[in-house]
Amino acid sequence: MGGKEVFSLGRLKEKDGNQPGTPFIELRCPFENEAEKFKIIVTVLNELTRFPPLVFAGEARKLEDRLADAAIGKAFLLQGGDCAESFKEFNANNIRDTFRVLLQMGIVLTFGAQIPIIKVGRMAGQFAKPRSDPFEVRDNVKLPSYQGDNINSDAFNEKSRTPDPQRLLGAYAQSASTLNLLRAFATGGYAAMQRVTQWNLDFVQHSEQGERYMELAQRVDEALGFMTAAGLTLDHPIMTTTEFWTSHECLHLPYEQALTREDSTSGLYYDCSAHMLWVGERTRQLDGAHVEFLRGISNPIGIKVSDKMDPQELVKLCEILNPHNKPGRLTIINRMGAENMRVKLPHLIRAVRQAGLIVTWVSDPMHGNTIKAPNGLKTRSFDAIRSELRAFFDVHEQEGSHPGGVHLEMTGQNVTECIGGSRTITFDDLSSRYHTHCDPRLNASQSLELAFAISERLRKRRIRSNRQVGQ
Repeated sequence: MGGKEVFSLGRLKEKDGNQPGTPFIELRCPFENEAEKFKIIVTVLNELTRFPPLVFAGEARKLEDRLADAAIGKAFLLQGGDCAESFKEFNANNIRDTFRVLLQMGIVLTFGAQIPIIKVGRMAGQFAKPRSDPFEVRDNVKLPSYQGDNINSDAFNEKSRTPDPQRLLGAYAQSASTLNLLRAFATGGYAAMQRVTQWNLDFVQHSEQGERYMELAQRVDEALGFMTAAGLTLDHPIMTTTEFWTSHECLHLPYEQALTREDSTSGLYYDCSAHMLWVGERTRQLDGAHVEFLRGISNPIGIKVSDKMDPQELVKLCEILNPHNKPGRLTIINRMGAENMRVKLPHLIRAVRQAGLIVTWVSDPMHGNTIKAPNGLKTRSFDAIRSELRAFFDVHEQEGSHPGGVHLEMTGQNVTECIGGSRTITFDDLSSRYHTHCDPRLNASQSLELAFAISERLRKRRIRSNRQVGQ
């Protein structure tokens, strides 16, 4: 068995001109001495193709409708969760607490914006991580980099860093369990509006942000009491449940391919590993495999964009991924740093507008603000994150476009990974509760503080818009 051996789960087929058909790639084994390992990979992937879908096409279509509203300022996307999910730290409490913080943030944003908040978790599939360097060196020992728990382990030894295809099955199982729990939280009463005061986490309660949240929660409770007294029912599903979707980076193409299914109602293909997938800064090449795969699926798609993005290239990328210019299909997630945001983002907005394209603009204020602390740990400054968000809103106000959402790496745990915030975390504090496997995350208190800042900008935008309508 040599390099010519081909194991294929299907190939990308065209139908109806530019309309993508089966969004599948072809797998080839390039080296004869790797053939046995490759057969194991294909066995795992074939097993995944027989597993039930994790999400459903109708759910993804509903998210697309919501994102179409965000594109025109009638909704706002709140997307957040782990930088990289972990097999070791997988437990119900961690999932619950992150969900809880997203609910809190959603309440804060709803109160300020008075528009629907679309809640999307970086959860139930965010296992693969792109790395700038394929190798890591410690004490003169060189090993492959940690690439996420569905590929290898973060422990620094040869066995742990060797890719293991069986980890893909573990990722599927954990994603299925996570989704099961999230659906139970979202529809089983936990997310009921009447519980708004109970969502506050213990370690946040006695902080400035916890107190601000409780004050707002009391106002929500009073509004609910008024509704009840006026004879309005509180048992309607909109008051007792919440819509919640999942997302992750489309990085491990064989895994994504194995979970792609044809929708029986529409005949379109959906990647059923998540409701929304995004293409990263390293994988968004116009002629790249990731873009080729994503153009064949019908899920909502995110495009991560840095200050390196050329405006015309962005237009071409949008036209490839959304040839019919369908509202809600594309979300452009900007990650630039505050100063670059003010210089670069206006040109991107103008190019997209001139091309007549409909997109949802979202800020990722995390990835452009990663620094190395004196102790060697990666961290991010809360002030820098807030500054980038401020720049994002300022640019959209200047351009007359809509700030459609925010994309955050955050957790419900009481971690010390990002410096700053009202409960000031310093460089010296980082090592006390630094648990991330990859990038630093906002903790619950910092996430809530950021939500209040965003809410205030949305409130001011709403008031200004109402005044202009009344004139």
